[in-house]
Amino acid sequence: MDIRYLKKLVRIVEESTVHEIEIEEEGLKVKVSKNMALSSIPVAPVAMPQVAAQQAIAGAKVEPVASQEPAAKTEVKMHEVKSPIVGTFYRAPAPDADSYVEVGAIVQPKQVLCIIEAMKLMNEIESDVSGRIVKILVDNAQPVEYNQTLFLIEPV
Repeated sequence: MDIRYLKKLVRIVEESTVHEIEIEEEGLKVKVSKNMALSSIPVAPVAMPQVAAQQAIAGAKVEPVASQEPAAKTEVKMHEVKSPIVGTFYRAPAPDADSYVEVGAIVQPKQVLCIIEAMKLMNEIESDVSGRIVKILVDNAQPVEYNQTLFLIEPV
């Protein structure tokens, strides 16, 4: 994207009643919006270096659009239990039995978490870490693919 094009976008937004515009072109995503308090225009390129963009557009803020996830998610690394085979996911050993684990349950290595049925064989899937079940990602009796994440475990 050309700097003249970016300046033209900023001018258009400043002079119009539009408060925000977002354009994606050639793998570059730009978001221009009015800052009503200071009337400056934040520009958010993905592929351009921040310093170059700031020098090119005087008075503009440059903020990456991508990483807007909360910092808490990056602090705790969740362990993923993945399906070793293609089959049907079951949370309990029988339809009328209790589930092997529930969200919030503390599990130990070698503890059975679920069963995956493949070709009429029931394969027990065991935990390989000790921790707390944070999320069960598959519904009971649903098909699963090879290497599909089944559980998220917070190591303890």
